[in-house]
Amino acid sequence: MTGPKKLRRIDVPFVSLGPSGVTVRDRLKGLAPGDEKVLRLVGAHMGALASKDLKARCADGLEHGSGTWAARKRDLTVESSSRWAGSVTKATHDQWALSRRGQAAHLDSLDAGVRMLRHRLSLPVGEKGTGHAPGGYRSRQEWFVKSRRLAALEERRTQVAADREAGRVRVVRGGRKLLNTRHHLAAANLTETRWRERWEASRWFLAADGESGKRFGNETIRVTPDGGISIKLPGPMADLANAPNGRYVLATRVTFPHRGEEWRDRIEGNRAVAYRIHLDVTRGRWYLDASWTRPIVQTMPLDVARAAGMVGADTNADHFAAWHLDHYGNPVGDPHRFPYDLTGTATHRDAQIRHAISQLLHWAKRCGVTAIGLENLDFTAETTREKHGRKKRFRQLVSGIPTGRLRARLVSMAAELDLVIVAVDPAYTSRWGAQHWQKPLATPTRKTTRHDSAAVAIGRRALGHPIRRRTAPPHDDRSDRLGHRTAQAPSGIRGPEETRRPATDRAHDARARTGKTRTRATSRASTTVRDARSDQTWVQDSLLNHLVGTVPSDVPAY
Repeated sequence: MTGPKKLRRIDVPFVSLGPSGVTVRDRLKGLAPGDEKVLRLVGAHMGALASKDLKARCADGLEHGSGTWAARKRDLTVESSSRWAGSVTKATHDQWALSRRGQAAHLDSLDAGVRMLRHRLSLPVGEKGTGHAPGGYRSRQEWFVKSRRLAALEERRTQVAADREAGRVRVVRGGRKLLNTRHHLAAANLTETRWRERWEASRWFLAADGESGKRFGNETIRVTPDGGISIKLPGPMADLANAPNGRYVLATRVTFPHRGEEWRDRIEGNRAVAYRIHLDVTRGRWYLDASWTRPIVQTMPLDVARAAGMVGADTNADHFAAWHLDHYGNPVGDPHRFPYDLTGTATHRDAQIRHAISQLLHWAKRCGVTAIGLENLDFTAETTREKHGRKKRFRQLVSGIPTGRLRARLVSMAAELDLVIVAVDPAYTSRWGAQHWQKPLATPTRKTTRHDSAAVAIGRRALGHPIRRRTAPPHDDRSDRLGHRTAQAPSGIRGPEETRRPATDRAHDARARTGKTRTRATSRASTTVRDARSDQTWVQDSLLNHLVGTVPSDVPAY
């Protein structure tokens, strides 16, 4: 007979750090034909230099140092300017570092797949799995196919490990997905001309890093407080300037409706702001992005965040399930659901997520809380087909939940409403929530789902309470002699759990009010009708005795 299942360790909740940076966007409306021509020429020229610099950086590999960086920057300065060269080299280093992180993540994924395949291949065919590990394969044919896949993954893992050891990365400026689309134009509903426009626009480089202390925070792409935009042209293109000092002023202005005041305060203080100009080929629109960094600080301590209660939010494939809890962990009101649709284009999915998050945050503000409890989800280990090979629908469901982007969006948008996100361990929230809360919270007019009960479990864990509604009574004594048994109230508040005093003991209340001792003796007379019948004797006189003496004397007797 096996013992109880051992549960894994549950991490303590923590307050997520606020956003480390801000990015705002505005459209460049009313550009003159000459403005677009200059933007295209400068973007293509700097894009070619950025591609050349990225190639040189990848060739250096792990031998890169300050000397090679300085040499690359000198070569770029000759064909542009010192500030343009600094922006290009910084973007190159960021791209190379991102590729290295992606390479490490890919290597970890291959290692996980190899371990899972080896585990399942080592088990007998047809052996059932457990709750945490899958069993053997169902047939000899499937076992053979998976053995061939193991060999392919091991070979691929060897190649990736060799590339990482040598410091070799594979980067495509413009995106590998768009590059592969060139071979499937019919499926993408594109012509070669339209694809070429997208490809060239994605490889342009029109970005400049900010500098604190410089005029309006950026010397290369300068934006004035009233929205005027001017660009410092590269050296070989100085003849295109329409303003002094080799600058070109665009015939348009920006306002940044979102965070415009924060942006204006920053540039008026000459603090660094980075800008990026890019073209949306599909819509034919030019945009300007402004970004700056913020110091990473914890906005609110955990105890302060818990003081006003919590909103527990359960993340699902198509909606948020949320429930408001007071600071004792008791659900308040009805559950709420905020749907979103993750099908369609990336722009549509992003808009759906932002809309659902906005609804959740505004409802949380109306509830009067200062924090939202959210699971710290990471489905990296659950999306591999080596573990859930036959459960394709489950893998698609898990892969479709944008956990990373959703969490980043929620943290940044919550900071604007003075809300914080309390991240909790997702272990057993759905299971224990359904076990302890789904049925008790259901009413004849309200159907509670597993997602609603999971939201309660998440909120209680974020508040520091156990998920279960009551702790078990003491094993050796079913009374309250060993202490308070409920998990809803502190140990010093006994409430309905204490022994109830008799409601008829009025003398105790009188002594408590006056402080005097009772002097009147207690009456032995019964106060009930039943006892009165047994203590007293009833005597019935005859009717004749009552009539004698009442008859007049003149009435004859018979």
